[in-house]
Amino acid sequence: MNAPVRRLRADRVTLAHGGGGKAMRELIEDVFVSVFRPDGLEDQARLQAAALAEPGARLAFTTDGFVVDPVEFPGGDIGRIAVCGTVNDLVVGGARPLWLSAAFIIEEGCEVALLRRIAASMQAAAEEAGVAIVTGDTKVVGRGSADRVFVTTSGVGVIPAGRALAADRVRPGDVAIVNGVLGDHGAAILAARGDMALSTDVASDCQPLGALVEAVLAAAPGTRAARDATRGGLASALNEIAEAAGCGIVIDETALPLRTEVKGLCEILGLDPLYLANEGTLVLFAPEHEADAALAAMRSVPAGRDAVAIGRAVGDHPGRVVMQTVFGGRRIVDMLVGEQLPRIC
Repeated sequence: MNAPVRRLRADRVTLAHGGGGKAMRELIEDVFVSVFRPDGLEDQARLQAAALAEPGARLAFTTDGFVVDPVEFPGGDIGRIAVCGTVNDLVVGGARPLWLSAAFIIEEGCEVALLRRIAASMQAAAEEAGVAIVTGDTKVVGRGSADRVFVTTSGVGVIPAGRALAADRVRPGDVAIVNGVLGDHGAAILAARGDMALSTDVASDCQPLGALVEAVLAAAPGTRAARDATRGGLASALNEIAEAAGCGIVIDETALPLRTEVKGLCEILGLDPLYLANEGTLVLFAPEHEADAALAAMRSVPAGRDAVAIGRAVGDHPGRVVMQTVFGGRRIVDMLVGEQLPRIC
């Protein structure tokens, strides 16, 4: 990038920084362009990749908005979530992420130092995920019209020829596997808000999952489907898969990987950890004969070292998720109505 970088002198964002003039250019160049280093300052990114020319390859495209409160929390911040969340939406569909865009809605008075930390965090997460932030936009709104900063990211990736991951491909007998502990993100956000004087060492699981999915697909190419368990948690992800596949799902409560701290927090507040949000946890379904290979592949990468099989798809009760409880009974795990915790991502 050849454009000169001006040093921004303001400590806080003003409406002038959204006015399209010199102040706005200084904000964009100093805080964002200097960190993301896009190829030029045009109004669009011009993209090339050899993967796009592979016969049978398909483009994957996704977009997501992030309004998490607080914007910084143990294990991450709104910038890291914005990158990891969009990357993970691509990889669970079998895509290899390549490029991201990033749009910022900034409230007047937001600290420039906070924006610098968010930008640095986004770039670090992008490098970790192997993607480039190639274009974006910045808007400034008046005090009270936003909450410090909101971020919207869009992502483009390539699905290699012959690769198909989709919920409607799940069949009875397929094994459900999660790559790590559940509910850490929701618990970390709730504790970070400080509304209930809760103290916990739990940090968000926010992480990109591209390397994990690639490892699984290399070891278990028949893997049927994957879904990241974000808002609505594992329960909502499983219900979406069961409905799309037209089969039932049975999970074992004793197999669910939960930290003692998360269990305790949920008991105190009357929350169900199955519905707590995750930002680096997915559930996938592999054919029974490939399940051990998929599990071993997950455990071979850092993001999957706590992977465990939690249940399987069945021919009974199509479209429903049922949990075998620790007491030997069964209960229906329904789709979440509303939201346990707002502003979670």
